[in-house]
Amino acid sequence: MSYDVIVVGAGPTGASAALFTSKAGKSTLVIDSDQSVTKRAWIENHYGVDGITGPDLVEIGKKQAAKFGTEFKQGKAVKLVSTAEGLQVSTEDATYTAKHVILATGLSVDLAEASGIEIKPGTEPRIKSIVGVDSQGKTNVQGVWAAGTVAGVSMHTIITAGDGAKVAINVISELNGARYVDHDVLKA
Repeated sequence: MSYDVIVVGAGPTGASAALFTSKAGKSTLVIDSDQSVTKRAWIENHYGVDGITGPDLVEIGKKQAAKFGTEFKQGKAVKLVSTAEGLQVSTEDATYTAKHVILATGLSVDLAEASGIEIKPGTEPRIKSIVGVDSQGKTNVQGVWAAGTVAGVSMHTIITAGDGAKVAINVISELNGARYVDHDVLKA
């Protein structure tokens, strides 16, 4: 099966991106290696949350995305290539195809490096390397985007989740051919 969007990583960045793409009706697959640094965090600076463990935040994010149809596959993405059929993301034991890929790999640039995507020096403390992106989140490879810590934003969960949402909105807009907005209205 081919997807509209593959998100690599299910931490706050990836789950937030997947929540937006799947809620917009885009077929979305998240490939996750279960190595999110958020799983070691205690979070008290996330707007709207009065303290939460990293593992709970990650699970809630995944449940929200799954509610709208996001599929999840466990595995480490090791290669990303462009083909005539689209972008192919390979794990150790499977290959998946999509029109767009969002890298939400946190501290790791391994997949990007292995796939010929531009890498730059990191901008945050202790972040050695990041993926080169423009203001929309696009990398130097057509259809490949990056969001969150791997794209150079601050690694605070509130910021990475927001960046995942921002990049997802840009991907959805490109797929739709018009600017996408997602506003729900309180029911009377």
